[in-house]
Amino acid sequence: MPALGMLSVLGFSGYAALLSVAPLWAVRGGADEAGSGLVNGVLLAATVLTQFAVPALLRRFGHGPVIAVGVVLMGVASPLYLLSDALWSVLALSAVRGAGFGILTVTGSAVAAHLVPAHRRGAAIGAYGLAVAVPNLVLLPASVAVADRWGFGWVFALGGLPVLAAPFAFAVARALGPLDRVTEQAPRLDRAGVVAVARPTGVLFAVTMAGGGLLTFVPQIVRSGTASAAVLLVLGVGTAACRWGAGHLSDRYGAERFLAPLLLTGAAGLAVCAWGAASGGDLALLLPGAALVGVAYGALQNLTLVVAFARVDPAHIPVASAGWNVGFDGGTAVGAVLVGAIATAAGFPAGLLFPAAVCLAALLLCVPSRR
Repeated sequence: MPALGMLSVLGFSGYAALLSVAPLWAVRGGADEAGSGLVNGVLLAATVLTQFAVPALLRRFGHGPVIAVGVVLMGVASPLYLLSDALWSVLALSAVRGAGFGILTVTGSAVAAHLVPAHRRGAAIGAYGLAVAVPNLVLLPASVAVADRWGFGWVFALGGLPVLAAPFAFAVARALGPLDRVTEQAPRLDRAGVVAVARPTGVLFAVTMAGGGLLTFVPQIVRSGTASAAVLLVLGVGTAACRWGAGHLSDRYGAERFLAPLLLTGAAGLAVCAWGAASGGDLALLLPGAALVGVAYGALQNLTLVVAFARVDPAHIPVASAGWNVGFDGGTAVGAVLVGAIATAAGFPAGLLFPAAVCLAALLLCVPSRR
């Protein structure tokens, strides 16, 4: 687990450092709200497309080489943003980073589940989630403030940190031992298994639309580096604390009973943030709204993954992980693109109310499974 922790911290540091800053870089080059929304949309579209291929890559090459390639792609692309702030260049580099990120996300959550017994899976996924959330907690708000005060170059340098994670990829493969290629003899996930994984993934898709919209556009809603850093910090604290804490709750009480209340929490938080955006970026509304979204965003990341893994046998965990990560990153991408498009046409309040409505619609997926 220490190697997985270091791999996750370094890898997700490169992701978090640029999540809000890369769209700002595109805006500096002349992009509007829709164009800046495309930056994270393209990043995560490339992530999702890569995630579909990861189980097959693991069967052929094993975890070490595959993960190492992923973190190198993420890290090498980041400093290259400095070559141009034109939208086409930003989108191309975001696609490269997204491919590497797709590898990292699928393998990280699957390894965390493989290394512990099933009855401790919630806590293990919580610990992994904390390692993932800490870079977001620190670097999401800090990167915006650093770019505002000292320039984008420092942030793009931070985005190169995933390259340092490459040696830990091979340490993770050694820790897995015979499980390194456990999927080679596994049968394909049947239709019932796909449906079982799809329900929690749909819940995740809804809440990550909310997170993707806020993470991308808070700096443009608030238009102050310090104030946007404060909102992103509150969102990050809520996400980190609840992603870690939800694991212990799921091990003790089961995960499914918490899904619906958390979707309602996320929808309420988005409504408050929309009110804050309509009030000219009022921090008295945006901070509590971001806190509510962070609670739902963090806890549902853990709980939906626990539910997905519980519904498949161990041989299919990498496939379930790929499906869950597609929901996570697909939701984040759709949130960034649609909130940007709606904001261009009707303003940020309307843009934020759209993912709130999606969270309410996703309540239909929260009926507990008899299994």
